[in-house]
Amino acid sequence: MAMKINPLIKKNLLPLFLVVNIFSCNDNNVEKNTPSAATNKTESYYLPVPTGWTKELISFPIDFAPGIPYKGTEDLRFAKGWADIISDEHWCYAFAWWLDGKPVIDETTLQQNLTEYYSGLVKRNVIDKKIPESKTVPTVATIKKMVTLRGDRETYTGIIQLLDYHSETPMVLNCMIHVKSCDTKSHTALLFEISPKPLDHPVWKQLNGLNESFNCGN
Repeated sequence: MAMKINPLIKKNLLPLFLVVNIFSCNDNNVEKNTPSAATNKTESYYLPVPTGWTKELISFPIDFAPGIPYKGTEDLRFAKGWADIISDEHWCYAFAWWLDGKPVIDETTLQQNLTEYYSGLVKRNVIDKKIPESKTVPTVATIKKMVTLRGDRETYTGIIQLLDYHSETPMVLNCMIHVKSCDTKSHTALLFEISPKPLDHPVWKQLNGLNESFNCGN
């Protein structure tokens, strides 16, 4: 048999019922609007700094190469003898491009972007160092795809012809480019190894070590 509720008690219970339901609805809204751990996850990478090396971080767009159409960061590692024209480490360095999104990376885009990059870099230093225009040479990057190395999604090699603004003489840089196999939907990672020394020279052991130590952070 249904229990009868005194009308006076029933009248007093109605405001309490409304208050309980208001708090209950607010609790549900908080739960639904709380971001998940996956949403809050920040994707990053790891690139060590070898003993005696220096580093530099640059944001895209790069001031001396505004034609490179990326967003993200350039993270550089310079060997101790990078600026010393008599050192085996002269122009020995590496840099990572940690790029937003999934831009097209192939021989054509790498050649265009590296030509833009080193043309702007040389031009800025020619102006700063007041190097005579008669000493300048065209800057040209030539990049070819090679057998994919372990840890890469794609691997490229090539040369960059440019003016060495330290010695004010023409120079050819050898390069290895690793498009890394990062398990991320929001970034693309490239690791560049650079040196004028041939690929079998000991300086490449340090450069290759940087590539092997690179971690996408996932």
